[in-house]
Amino acid sequence: MQIGVDTARAVENKRVFVVDSNDVTGMALQFMLADEMECNVYEDVQTALDWAENRPPQVILLGEALLLSDGVDIVGKFKAAIPEVRILLVTADAAAEHVKAGIAAGAASSIVKPLTVEAVRRKVDAQLGRRAALSIPVAQG
Repeated sequence: MQIGVDTARAVENKRVFVVDSNDVTGMALQFMLADEMECNVYEDVQTALDWAENRPPQVILLGEALLLSDGVDIVGKFKAAIPEVRILLVTADAAAEHVKAGIAAGAASSIVKPLTVEAVRRKVDAQLGRRAALSIPVAQG
């Protein structure tokens, strides 16, 4: 299903990895992004790093559960393996200490739950350097 897809973006060949041990969040993010870019979901850091050797992503969406279980060092692991990658932390609270530590370790920003298609695409597009579509509502009078 395609929801508000910009066909020019769909053929740009951009790659996003969702690395999250929470299956529901991972699949929701894949659903939100797969129409406009290649989106792969991995449940652990090592599998994502293995796949990145041959097909590196431009953006990684890193789940909060992995950040809590594996520590903020995983941000550095991704940055060391893929120096140009942009990392977004998927979290319930952007002000949480582990999120602040992840950003200090090299993550670009965070995406705060509850997730919406518009918010996720806007954040990912910003990390890909895509211009935001300007939308001006027209009042009918």
